[in-house]
Amino acid sequence: MWKPLAVSSRRPGCGKVADPQGGRSPFPGGESASFPRPCIALGMGRVGDHGGMDTNTLFTMALGLQTPWEVKSLDFNAADRRLDILVDFQRGASFPCPICGQPSKVHDTEEKTWRHLDFFQHAAYLTARVPRCKCNEHGVKQVPVPWAREGSGFTLLFEALVMTLVQAMPVAAAARIVGEHDTRIWRILHHFVDEGRRSRDMSTVTQLGIDETASRRGQNYITLFMDMAARTLLFATEGRDAATVQAFKEDLSDHGGRAENIEEACIDMHQAFVNGLQAQFPNVHLTFDRFHVMKMANEAVDQVRRVESKEHPELKRTRYCWLKNPSNLSMHQRQRIQGLKCSNLLTAEAYRMKLTLQDFYEQPNPVAAGQFLEEWCDMASDSNLAPFVKFAQTLRDHATGVLRWFVKGLTNGILEGINSLIQAAKAKARGYRTARNIIAVAYLLAGKLRFDGLEPLWGSPLGSATQSPT
Repeated sequence: MWKPLAVSSRRPGCGKVADPQGGRSPFPGGESASFPRPCIALGMGRVGDHGGMDTNTLFTMALGLQTPWEVKSLDFNAADRRLDILVDFQRGASFPCPICGQPSKVHDTEEKTWRHLDFFQHAAYLTARVPRCKCNEHGVKQVPVPWAREGSGFTLLFEALVMTLVQAMPVAAAARIVGEHDTRIWRILHHFVDEGRRSRDMSTVTQLGIDETASRRGQNYITLFMDMAARTLLFATEGRDAATVQAFKEDLSDHGGRAENIEEACIDMHQAFVNGLQAQFPNVHLTFDRFHVMKMANEAVDQVRRVESKEHPELKRTRYCWLKNPSNLSMHQRQRIQGLKCSNLLTAEAYRMKLTLQDFYEQPNPVAAGQFLEEWCDMASDSNLAPFVKFAQTLRDHATGVLRWFVKGLTNGILEGINSLIQAAKAKARGYRTARNIIAVAYLLAGKLRFDGLEPLWGSPLGSATQSPT
């Protein structure tokens, strides 16, 4: 049974407030300390200080309902910590046809309930008879309600709260705060991410950054496509092969972009990406990311160390001493490597070659860089260190893309930052169950999406709160 929830000018049991100010009122404007402001209470009554406004009218205004919608009654259950708000439309009301907008009479109704923002610490639910109107031209059509989107069991304000929370914490944590199962929160997240991506314009995209991130341990990858100019995640999909590039091309076309407009792409030396880009984007120039070039150099150093450590135990547990830049070494690591790096050890020789390669990116122009690269590759090939001989050949095979850095200066550092954010989010959430969920989080963190259906509900756009890492 629907019971009225009344508003009283005084809360039962409220008396005078102790005044720490020596008799002066603690309220702004010198108000009395006996609570003259109205408080919501159970029972019958009126808000006497507000023109005789009854409770239903107050809640109608608070919910922002417009004619013909209004609050009819309220049912508060303290034991269940629940407030039910019954919303109805005025007798004889007509509604615009959802298709043509012509006023139409109500044909029939269907009762529906939506979870709303909590009423203090109590769960609040809106229940309403949702009408179907009969249009002379288009027949019987269901009328959309102004407080919720079609098919959702939540009000728009509740979903706006959820989307704010999931930008700041794992979905499971947000679910605990609002008191819903996380699968329902994921459905909200997926809906608005999909809606945000649907309106994305890719017509101006000319520069791509491509990298992969692990969705879980093993060989499960998600490939990320970034607009390098806008520093925005454009597309994410499972896999790390040429098919992912084809999938991005199709998505680019669906959002107003053209393959012919793609002029630059920054990638690692993964051959599937190379083949896919050259096949799908006829005007693209490839830049092989300097981060991955130096990563390959570090991998070569570590391969040498692992083999040599079998005969030189002093090299054990020194891996990160050789991989870090000298300026990033801790005091202990600096002391550990001090004597080793000047020795005749093969690992020390490999380390010195890696440091020399870092000077490659300090060259003043592409011509000087090309000469430096050729000389370094000759040195690495003559070293007889198998990992460096192989690495030098790889650099020669990809020299055009390596040297392209000196033309455009593209780097995937922004993608590495996004990758770190995704992995940190996974760690906080102790993993996500599906690749689809990881992709949704990636869009949320780096997609700079606009949630147009929710933005009018808040003072500033929700999407503006999401900043890409720098």
